[in-house]
Amino acid sequence: MSNALPPSDPTPVSSRCHALLPCAGTGSRAGTPLPKQYQPLAGRPLVHHTLAALRGVARLDRILVVLAPEDAHWPGDVDGVEAVRQGGATRAESVFNGLLALRERGVPDSDWVLVHDAARCLVTPEEVSALIDACAGDPVGGLLALPLPDTLKDEAGGRVAGTIERRHKWLAQTPQMFRLGELLGALQATRATGFEGITDEASAIERTGQRPRLVEGRASNIKVTYPHDFALAEAILRSRA
Repeated sequence: MSNALPPSDPTPVSSRCHALLPCAGTGSRAGTPLPKQYQPLAGRPLVHHTLAALRGVARLDRILVVLAPEDAHWPGDVDGVEAVRQGGATRAESVFNGLLALRERGVPDSDWVLVHDAARCLVTPEEVSALIDACAGDPVGGLLALPLPDTLKDEAGGRVAGTIERRHKWLAQTPQMFRLGELLGALQATRATGFEGITDEASAIERTGQRPRLVEGRASNIKVTYPHDFALAEAILRSRA
């Protein structure tokens, strides 16, 4: 049986936008009893803060969450959010499956998809809107990112092996915004190798020879990863409230 994708549909270029949230990870580095996306944060599961920010963006036509098939923590009906239990072994596989699910729901390949990390719960509707503004007319698409503010060191054996020039270096964030058909095709091209080397959506697009646009975000848009990140995220959420 062929793994080839069906042909892209010929729908004219559209300005509609959809959010896709891979939410199938276990968050092993977080050291929490629950998968980190469900860990309580400021009185709510972490992912609820993420979804609240996305739901605050009026230009998003839909929000699709990709869950692990065995997920027992998803609360069920969440207003304005669709969920599919098609999460994969890797983030890239979950995104790939989510893109297929969007296509199956009638989303044309010319629509924009904003892929966002479930654990980036501090993103704001303003940041997401800024990304849409910057990329809606772009031939490739782009991502939120932050110019590297600190000195960057190379390492060998736990010791500094050199200092890396930080000019023109950016920290990739999410959302990352690309046309559904182009992103699906870029991921399909790496599927046979288990999406090897694909650490985000931009890296898949880069493999096709295209250069995504960098849209400057905010330092607060962190990905909650380690135990101490929860305290920082909670402090920021409470300060906003």
